[in-house]
Amino acid sequence: MNNRGARYLNIMLGIWLFVSAFVWPHRTWQFNNTWILGVITVVVGLIALGSPAARFVNTLVGVWLVISAFSVPLLSVATRWNNVLVGVAIFIVSLVGSGADLGSRRRAISAV
Repeated sequence: MNNRGARYLNIMLGIWLFVSAFVWPHRTWQFNNTWILGVITVVVGLIALGSPAARFVNTLVGVWLVISAFSVPLLSVATRWNNVLVGVAIFIVSLVGSGADLGSRRRAISAV
């Protein structure tokens, strides 16, 4: 997967996260957490298309989604597992860098 593909995938995951807040009933806190993080994921994904380092904000979003799924009481089972799975996916996809990043790391390592 290339850098742009990863950013577009994160944008799609953010859209799903936003939509999922409205698909089934949520408690107020989990509703707000889900739709706000969906918007953040989409906005950061769009920014990361031009500035790849911004993708690491989505890394934090993914971590927070997983942590909040297990630390907030009274989550519905559907929301808990949706947020865990989407959080893990956002986390993993946000770590996909560009081929140029990998090439520069290889050159730096070989220079040592």
